[in-house]
Amino acid sequence: MSRTYRTGFTYAALTAILLFFLTGCVNGVGTNSGAAPAGNTAEAGTAKPAPGGELSYALATSPDTLDPHRSGLAVAVRVIRTIYDSLVVQLPDNTIKPWLATEWTISPDGKSYTFKLRKDVKFQDGTPFNAEAVKFNYDRIINPETKAGNSLALLRPYISSEIIDEYTIKLNLETPSTAFLGNLSQALLGIVSPTAAKQYGDDFGRHPVGTGPFTFVKWNENADIQVAKSPEYNWAPQIVDNKGQAYLDKITFKIVPEEATRIGSVQSGQVLAVETVPPQNVLALKNDPKTQLIQVNTVGLPYTLFFNTRRAPWNDVKARQAVQAALDVDTIVKTLYLGTYPRAWSALSPGIFGYDASLENTIKPDVAKANKLLDELGWVKGADGIREKDGKKLTLHYVDGSPNREKRNDIAVIIQQQLKSVGIAVEVEITKDIATVVYKNGAHDLYGNSQVNSDPDALRNFYHTQDPKATKLTIAGLADPELDKLLEQGTVEQDVTKRQDIYKKVQRYLNDNAVILPIYVFPYTVAASRTVKGLKFDSLGYPLFNDVSIQK
Repeated sequence: MSRTYRTGFTYAALTAILLFFLTGCVNGVGTNSGAAPAGNTAEAGTAKPAPGGELSYALATSPDTLDPHRSGLAVAVRVIRTIYDSLVVQLPDNTIKPWLATEWTISPDGKSYTFKLRKDVKFQDGTPFNAEAVKFNYDRIINPETKAGNSLALLRPYISSEIIDEYTIKLNLETPSTAFLGNLSQALLGIVSPTAAKQYGDDFGRHPVGTGPFTFVKWNENADIQVAKSPEYNWAPQIVDNKGQAYLDKITFKIVPEEATRIGSVQSGQVLAVETVPPQNVLALKNDPKTQLIQVNTVGLPYTLFFNTRRAPWNDVKARQAVQAALDVDTIVKTLYLGTYPRAWSALSPGIFGYDASLENTIKPDVAKANKLLDELGWVKGADGIREKDGKKLTLHYVDGSPNREKRNDIAVIIQQQLKSVGIAVEVEITKDIATVVYKNGAHDLYGNSQVNSDPDALRNFYHTQDPKATKLTIAGLADPELDKLLEQGTVEQDVTKRQDIYKKVQRYLNDNAVILPIYVFPYTVAASRTVKGLKFDSLGYPLFNDVSIQK
């Protein structure tokens, strides 16, 4: 028989039916993961939160779009979460609780989910929230014309929905999925206004409308994004204390890519909070009596360099293993991040279900091994120290994005220096058009990326054999039936221990075959004025502004 959930559930209750395990997850410190623990939220203060005021919050880069279904950037989610709500919410203890949905029933075969919806919710443009709106949203994501971003991977294997009545909807899946319910809690599956989405079409990302605690006001290109509190909001999830309208009148997200400018602006009081504090500023801000430093781990896929296994010579495991052995990742991370970023060791970050801690400290630099492997492949050092074979130099085309987010361009420079010592010439291309260079043309040998995510099923989107109907290339370009089978099993496996073992095998495969070079785990770090109270984070490490107030 099917089962109904009204007040959330724990993983223990799910082992007999096909549901998901979730420990939190584009883009921490210590061993903490997911939502910030006590002490890692903005100071609560003793006074009752005072309504009113404006929070200025400096972002490190510009969002790509405010359409959650099309966005691919973590920075966009910081704004998106203020505008949109989701059907369910994930709490820090990994339970799933109601949000826009009040309860749900799961079929015995795990292939359909029936949700009862709130009846008191309206979109910010007055459109009623109901089953028809939910169906529109999820059908919109799987419609190829939408050109959905990360939302499409999160929503899979959804195939259709049925409206049972005005406030009841049944979601149908092609196959069972242990990650599906938790994925519905993510901001990129936030519910958009059907009216606005139809009205603005491709331009909806510049005119976003949701049911969230803040309403979009304006986007000044490369300058700022402004949102104002929604006066009728009264349906916040359990993860925040304030269930009604926000205390703040307005939030202005200022776009400030330059690190020095961003940090200087919070120290001078020009802005009240800034994100992505550079490692060299962490200690000074911790000791600054006017500021508070808030750090929270993000979980999912750490910042990782992916080999493009479609291109020679990196389609040969020995060539990739030579690069793996030649690199001193510890030195890179310590040099650039001054002990503030943990090193990554696998395709998953600590804190997410299935992470294999036994891989820690297993990859160590071994220049002699690197040289031996390259010798075996027939690459011979020339007079300039660069290896050659059949009249061609051994060259690695390293692609990275602009601006220099989290010092990623600097990683490329150090790798260029380290690989030169074993005779590999590294050509570094910094581009703003990653979509074309990497995802359309696959014109990279090495490219770095990360993704905030809630479940290891996210690995499937990166490492499963390319779907011939896909609109963009996978980064690594793998096509291995053995790995495909593991990833497919991980999606549907109900047994906790067996599922964990599956993902450990996936991580070991990727390390043993040097498909990737894990680099660092990103700690989301915010510096804020001590007048800012109540800033919290969701289970993925994204800021929540419902409880924020300004106390003079």
